[in-house]
Amino acid sequence: MARGAAFSIDAIIATEVDKILSRVMPALRKRLAEAEVAGRKRAPAPRGPAGRRRRRPPRVEMTKWVADRNARRVPTFVIEATGLDTKKKIVARFGENAAFEVGKALPPVKSADGATASGGGAGKAKAPAVRKAAKAQG
Repeated sequence: MARGAAFSIDAIIATEVDKILSRVMPALRKRLAEAEVAGRKRAPAPRGPAGRRRRRPPRVEMTKWVADRNARRVPTFVIEATGLDTKKKIVARFGENAAFEVGKALPPVKSADGATASGGGAGKAKAPAVRKAAKAQG
């Protein structure tokens, strides 16, 4: 008896679910189609790796720059102050880890032996050393 009662309950539930779905499905299909059309009208927002928008920090004017290993581009205030446009040239003149700040004096210039000179002006460039063997051939 329990077996027949279970079968009839399952049949009743299945028929009721079919009735409900037959009434709801047309409206659901219509809503999905409207949402798809609305989604095509507006462009999708770019998403980051986790599905979130990446937000870039606001741009602020750089006031301090250090010519160290992590330094990337040379800021314009350093280019204007030194007249040098590459990090390699700046490190050659002022040494590694030279710090530049807006509104302050330039760091001391590095001398030929690697120590920094106390003078703020640029030193005169030395001529390259000529080897004796190259001098005898030429």
